[in-house]
Amino acid sequence: MERVDVAIVGGGPAGASAAEQAAAGGAETVCLEQGVPREDRDELGPDSTDAAGMLDYWVDIMDVDYREIPDEVILRELSGTDFVGPTERVELNTTGIDASYPTFGFTFHRARMDDWLYERARDAGADIRVGTSVSNLESERSGGGWSHTLTLSDGEEIEADRVVLADGPQRRITLEALDQFTPPGRSISEHLSPPTANHIAYQEYREFPEELFPDDRLVFWWGWMPGETAYPWVFPNDGTVARVGLTMPIGMDLDDIEHPESYRLLKPTDDGIPSGSEYIRRLLEIQYGDEYDVDADIPIVEDRGKSRGTETYPISSTRPIDSPVQAGIAVAGGAMGTTSAFHEGGYHVAVRSGKIAGRLAAADRLESYNEVWKRAIGDEILRNVSFADIVADYGPDDWDRAFSIASGMTGDGRGGRLLARRYAAGIGASKLVLGYKRRKFRYRNGGYVQFREDEYVY
Repeated sequence: MERVDVAIVGGGPAGASAAEQAAAGGAETVCLEQGVPREDRDELGPDSTDAAGMLDYWVDIMDVDYREIPDEVILRELSGTDFVGPTERVELNTTGIDASYPTFGFTFHRARMDDWLYERARDAGADIRVGTSVSNLESERSGGGWSHTLTLSDGEEIEADRVVLADGPQRRITLEALDQFTPPGRSISEHLSPPTANHIAYQEYREFPEELFPDDRLVFWWGWMPGETAYPWVFPNDGTVARVGLTMPIGMDLDDIEHPESYRLLKPTDDGIPSGSEYIRRLLEIQYGDEYDVDADIPIVEDRGKSRGTETYPISSTRPIDSPVQAGIAVAGGAMGTTSAFHEGGYHVAVRSGKIAGRLAAADRLESYNEVWKRAIGDEILRNVSFADIVADYGPDDWDRAFSIASGMTGDGRGGRLLARRYAAGIGASKLVLGYKRRKFRYRNGGYVQFREDEYVY
């Protein structure tokens, strides 16, 4: 049987980062990635888990010097974000958080970024095996510690002293591996089962006429489609290609939606929730259909993404869990439930949590992992779960009201109306801020964790 110091299940941003740090720390390290095919990749690679946008302060959370990121990874520098409600809209030109990155952020080529992380891991001495699937993980006490046996899809076995679980939001190995350490009658699936703990995302690569291309801004439409933190987006890519996509909860039922007629992307004739592709078609028709033929003038670019210019993937949309570190196991990235702004863009927290897990695994100090990752990314998670709580039940009118308040605070430069809007914003903004502070207080000191370290049974 093959034996290693550290085995990593999953080779996305968390797994690759864990592999780099573990190998750099002197541990014999293997990273096992099942791999998926993509139109824009010659070989198998990790699954796509986000829309590949990076805000300025996210680079610092990743603990990466942005000057080291290869030029071919970054597709478009960003100047800001537009939030579009049913009738109101807000422009955001700063994240409001100090950051080393010189602009608002950037969009990036996901496969190239993943490859760059692989290159760093291999340079550090890690054994990266893409196309190798893990089918089972069993843990048992061994002397004064623990030993972990990973069974591969071909029947081969690897024994590891320590394991980093980084198999993403699908958690194909994580759930059963952690259930070895849960009390009778409980299961990690209660917290992290993909159908309930994840959102689903769908996106298309579309070629825009130059006069329509969003150029250097991200655009999000809030309150246009039903579902907790469900929204379409446009991310500018290279040339005049943009990714047009959306995220929404899994398994929604139209009968459970209050006032479906208030959502611009629903129609009275709908007998169910539209597909992702239908949602995008409706959005483009509303935005541009009066002057452009969507199919002819904004076509899908078929040599991108997973399949003919489209891709579907899960996004972790829940609160994180602690890891059973006393057993020599750390869970990182989407597998542990980490989430970012409204469940979108988790690449940075995946990289950082993976780095921490790998570094501590190499030093045989995983017992401090739960404490260290909270110090590193806890503020980010606290912000995001608090905001997600506030908007969980928002409908179209709520989004318009929130954007009106935000517009009032920033000003619209139209004389007397501006004064009225600022006055209204002062009252409304106070309520929003108070609600946000209450939720942050509720989740203080790591209270956002769904399953704590002391709940595991060894």
